[in-house]
Amino acid sequence: MTPDQITRVESSFGKLAPISTTAGTLFYRRLFELDPGLRPMFTGDLSAQSRKLMAMIALVVDNLHQFATLLPQVQALGREHVGYGVQAAHYDTVGAALLWTLRTGLEEQFTAEDEEAWAAAYAMLADAMQAAGPPLTAP
Repeated sequence: MTPDQITRVESSFGKLAPISTTAGTLFYRRLFELDPGLRPMFTGDLSAQSRKLMAMIALVVDNLHQFATLLPQVQALGREHVGYGVQAAHYDTVGAALLWTLRTGLEEQFTAEDEEAWAAAYAMLADAMQAAGPPLTAP
């Protein structure tokens, strides 16, 4: 990621933070609209899951300048997700739901450049998670 992309992600996430509860709800609603087959993977309280998601995003955003320091934690998360039944295509669905959530939650405050920066950040995260475990297959 470029320094400008990192700044864009940080700035736009700062705008999203005040509506993080809503953003988490939007994210999971959209995720299950895109792939209803993912719903059974989430057996717990979605409010708690939304908080975990937003906390993980915040952690990644706060450390984009030094992503390598997060790598062990990101790799462990990737291995955990394999155990949940996550497949390669699910990463694309999650990325689409994330970008939709940002566009919906931030509206005109979310620019095309912001979206490109978030796509780069998510790709970096997803690639690191997938590389940590056994090769994932398409569903």
